[in-house]
Amino acid sequence: MTKLNNLHIIIAEDDEDDADVISEIFNKNPDFDKVSLVSNGEELLNYLKNTSNETPDVILTDINMPIIDGIEALQQILNTETLKSIPCFIYSTSINPAYKEKCDLLGIKGYLIKPYSIEGFEEIPKQIIKIIEQQ
Repeated sequence: MTKLNNLHIIIAEDDEDDADVISEIFNKNPDFDKVSLVSNGEELLNYLKNTSNETPDVILTDINMPIIDGIEALQQILNTETLKSIPCFIYSTSINPAYKEKCDLLGIKGYLIKPYSIEGFEEIPKQIIKIIEQQ
């Protein structure tokens, strides 16, 4: 069971504006103590493979990113024994049912729709905590 306070989340987001907003939102949320930010799936995988980095409690990634997209990165993470127990979440502007189905098959904990407002972004940490609590 993941502890539900002082959480460390790593976020993979290639859009600088969205990255600024989402990291600020998580930094303000009292359940999250540390926010790490990378800009694509390759950087996410490299961060997780680097043993000098603290293993995060939660992973949140966009889908459409350069080099390695979010789904490809999560496929590798969820097939790695030491990482597969980390709750993984996707957030995207895409409502493509094929993406959601693929995420469900991989065992991704939640497929969140990327909001268009600050208020919507503020709901993301709450949604993640709620889903983890239900596990």
